[in-house]
Amino acid sequence: MNTKIRFASLALSLLLTSGAALADIKIGVSMSQFDDTWLTYLRESMDQKAKSLPDGVKLQFEDARSDVVKQLSQVENFISQKVDAIVVNPVDTAATRKITEAAVKAGIPLVYVNRRPDDLNLPKGVVTVASNDLEAGQMQMQYLAKKMGGKGDIVILLGDLANNSTTNRTKGVKEVLAQYPGIKVDQEQTGVWLRDKGMTLVNDWLTQGRKFDAVVSNNDEMAIGAAMALKQAGVEKGSVLIAGVDGTPDGLRAVKKGELALSVFQDAKGQADGSIDTAVKMIKHEPVEPAVWVPYRLITPENVDQFK
Repeated sequence: MNTKIRFASLALSLLLTSGAALADIKIGVSMSQFDDTWLTYLRESMDQKAKSLPDGVKLQFEDARSDVVKQLSQVENFISQKVDAIVVNPVDTAATRKITEAAVKAGIPLVYVNRRPDDLNLPKGVVTVASNDLEAGQMQMQYLAKKMGGKGDIVILLGDLANNSTTNRTKGVKEVLAQYPGIKVDQEQTGVWLRDKGMTLVNDWLTQGRKFDAVVSNNDEMAIGAAMALKQAGVEKGSVLIAGVDGTPDGLRAVKKGELALSVFQDAKGQADGSIDTAVKMIKHEPVEPAVWVPYRLITPENVDQFK
């Protein structure tokens, strides 16, 4: 009987120890910035995902405030705290080498989320979870080109120029434009992802007397700003087609109301779940793909109610 009791006690002890170890999983998360609408949904979704896991994963969020140096310092602090994994939403996709080197040297799993580093040859122990921005631009422009009958003038609202999401979404737009020589780009300038900047740019172009048939925006926030500028100028709703990316709640409402012709859904929950799931698998030494792709989906007035 005593032997059985000892075995039972040992089994219970091992179970409790195992549970405690899982509950101690800590992941450091450095976000490029907190004051961005879509990234807020990403951050909140990561927090919800962590809380839903039976392992009791705890996240420590830090705001890099669009500062490359600050973000590297945050990653170094995570390493000194001996976190189990690090998730980074990079400030500058061309400036991630030092972050990668620091995490790899420390032997801590690293997941880049939403923004894929420009360096595609990432070492073992480093994974990206993102969506293919080239597809977003292609989806936008293909839809608009058909609506425009293959001719007209467009303006492009660019995101942050330090972000390869801006580069690749715009590249996707221009790949489609190459098939439609009747569509010309009149202007393209950066609104750094912000609604008020998008509004200011479009207002300036209207004030200059520029005529355009569509606004292609790298995100919903700038697209909504464009719609506000056109409305303020007395332009009939829908006469200038506006395309966004992200499918934020405000973007969905704008599509439903006819203020945007379309958006492209970027799945914040999908990227959030993928990043946390991947980090936990890496901590447990389970196999993972070097790149996890979360697909984009086209949002139009016909299917907007499918997106929540």
